[in-house]
Amino acid sequence: MRFACALVLLLAPASCGGDDADDFGIGAECAVNDDCDVEGGQSCLTFKGGYCGLEGCLAHEDCPENAACVTHDDGINYCFRICDDKADCNENRTVENESNCSSSVDFVEPIAAKACVPPS
Repeated sequence: MRFACALVLLLAPASCGGDDADDFGIGAECAVNDDCDVEGGQSCLTFKGGYCGLEGCLAHEDCPENAACVTHDDGINYCFRICDDKADCNENRTVENESNCSSSVDFVEPIAAKACVPPS
């Protein structure tokens, strides 16, 4: 019985979730949709190395916390992870497929931030 209680206490924090980009894996490298939080609406976007994200946002409020709606060079709006530096973008990416933390993105609404732009 003690073992079962200890196991529950150990695993309980892992089951708690939030609604920010870290919890949803926005910006993580992926190969298939199941690598992303599909229940949260994410898919594996077809950037180099894949990019877990949301497509078709119209405003920042359509994105998880710590992510923002960006119009990419391909003309499509995506929820991209907000960052302070390149390290923020690559916690869940390999060196070969690093994202860049850029202030030169086209946010759909004015915001003083930078976003993790996936490699092309």
